[in-house]
Amino acid sequence: MSKLLRGLAGLVGFLLLWEVVVQAGLVSKTFTPPPSVVLVTVGHLLGDPAFVRDIIATMLAWLIAIAIAIAIGVPAGLLLGSVPVLRTATAAIVEFLRPIPVTALIPLVLLVIGSGPEAKITLAVYASLWPIMFNTIYGMGEIDPVLMETARACGTSKFRILSSVALPQTAPFVFTGVRLSATIALIAVVSVEFLAGSEVGLGSFILVASTGSIRFDLVLAGTVVAGVLGYLINEGLEQLGKRLFRWSTVDREAIA
Repeated sequence: MSKLLRGLAGLVGFLLLWEVVVQAGLVSKTFTPPPSVVLVTVGHLLGDPAFVRDIIATMLAWLIAIAIAIAIGVPAGLLLGSVPVLRTATAAIVEFLRPIPVTALIPLVLLVIGSGPEAKITLAVYASLWPIMFNTIYGMGEIDPVLMETARACGTSKFRILSSVALPQTAPFVFTGVRLSATIALIAVVSVEFLAGSEVGLGSFILVASTGSIRFDLVLAGTVVAGVLGYLINEGLEQLGKRLFRWSTVDREAIA
């Protein structure tokens, strides 16, 4: 049985179990609607222009955030990976910043830059930067020293070595970091939308649905859509990585 079929079988089994538990009255239908209700709600929402706008807003913020994280993380990783003294000098501050959860920074970011799209993009960049940077640094350590020495012996400039030798050699590691960061960025965007009360986005939709009249079918439907988007992003990047780097075993060595 292929990986896809096994995954589908597991999903169907989970949905059936969920349906049976709810229909048997083991949990309240009010607070935990069965999947038959949630999936119908998802179908209705996908035809609602306002909900589609929420999806677009979330995905646009995600795309901008991951692009910025790549633009910062890859050069930073190449630099820190190629200059040991600089890496040692910045190790303390990096290890101090990396464990700080995005949710703890929400009040500060809202105070400094406001509650617009910039807030969720900034926090998503912060959350997704680290896997890209650290996988790039790790990739630098895996480069054959002979390649670097040969390039230096030929009089190649430092910038040229990084862009023409180091970057291609670390590409599988960088791509793995991007794949890990992509789902982290989506989680950060939706979380900030929910906790910071954004005007538009999936997190904002879930927040509105969970207050007032409290439509739990809408809450779960929004959550399901966010989960499906995350799955599609990860699966799409994983398949792309397999095509681009068939020879690589980097996924087994990825640094989160």
